[in-house]
Amino acid sequence: MADPIPTRAQPTGATGVIVFADGRTIWGQGFGATGEAVGELCFNTAMTGYQEVMTDPSYAKQVIAFTFPHIGNVGANAEDVEAGEAHALGCIVREAVTQPSNFRSDCDFPCWMRDHGRIGIAGVDTRALTQIVREEGPPTIAIAHSETGEFDLDALRKMAADWPGLEGMDLAKEVSSKQLFEWTDGGWNLGEGYRLDHADPNAPHVVAIDYGAKRNIFRNLVEAGARVTVVPATASYDEIMRHDPDGFFLSNGPGDPAATGQYAIPVIQKLLETRKPLFGICLGHQLLALAVGGETEKMFQGHRGANHPVKRCEDGMVEITSMNHGFAVKRTGLPNHVRETHVSLFDDSNCGIELTDRPAFSVQYHPEASPGPMDSFYLFEKFIGMMK
Repeated sequence: MADPIPTRAQPTGATGVIVFADGRTIWGQGFGATGEAVGELCFNTAMTGYQEVMTDPSYAKQVIAFTFPHIGNVGANAEDVEAGEAHALGCIVREAVTQPSNFRSDCDFPCWMRDHGRIGIAGVDTRALTQIVREEGPPTIAIAHSETGEFDLDALRKMAADWPGLEGMDLAKEVSSKQLFEWTDGGWNLGEGYRLDHADPNAPHVVAIDYGAKRNIFRNLVEAGARVTVVPATASYDEIMRHDPDGFFLSNGPGDPAATGQYAIPVIQKLLETRKPLFGICLGHQLLALAVGGETEKMFQGHRGANHPVKRCEDGMVEITSMNHGFAVKRTGLPNHVRETHVSLFDDSNCGIELTDRPAFSVQYHPEASPGPMDSFYLFEKFIGMMK
């Protein structure tokens, strides 16, 4: 077992702590909200976009260790968010958060974390944390921030030891929108904000199932030329078809796809029978695979960052992608009518499928690029083109 960070006595002035289920303890400086939280530790390799990461619903029940050392230095604002609230439990960073240095900043990152009830811990060797995850898989940890530096380490260790883990958890219901709505925001322009789109009533109508969607996914659908109606994760087939859609979108989201699939898979199977175009991202990709007879599995490390290379199988083109997932579709055992379209160049895991007998496809990565590169916007155009 890797142990690059030995447990040591609490240093003077420490106001933040990380406690593993086996009792290993790491000290740092707390920022943001005070209190405690327990969840799965993961690492993210993105150099930018920490607000987008913290508000991504797919990070529910997870604590993020950022491998880039300077997190928070450009401050925070009201635009660079992917949901109405933060969903990651907290974050761990290498360097102390400095005063913001960016003209778009409305407040500093510690204040933003505090206002969203999220714990941050600075002054931690995040490369060593990354090594733990790489060698041991994602551990359960408890994190705590106390301005007085007083902690009940035994209680925190018990919290970590008792937490059941993400396998078997259906978190989509927790983070999904609770009612349907029309989405109208388009792309963002400097000095103007997000464009309000007055969609052509004759534009292709997409019903997007929200399993924990990022807002920029809906914006990209609008930018590609669609009208978008968003429905909750638990929407039935009849509730979806009531909107007379031209196509269906399956969003990203947190948790175990097999658990969410208990109610999602029967709906997706009926949607496929309509033979209308269907596009899935991340959890939506995994649910589509399960709906057609594939299998998913918990990954040893997961993929999280804005710099993941993916090979497109049809022509060998390499896309640099944004990723956030701890489960994956098994490459072996895919049905004959399912064609693999994308593969990770990091570990050869599956990153995309397409059905050969109906217009449906999905990818494991996040082509909406928030944060991340924009190599894969063509997938939204492909989906809209299929409906036209």
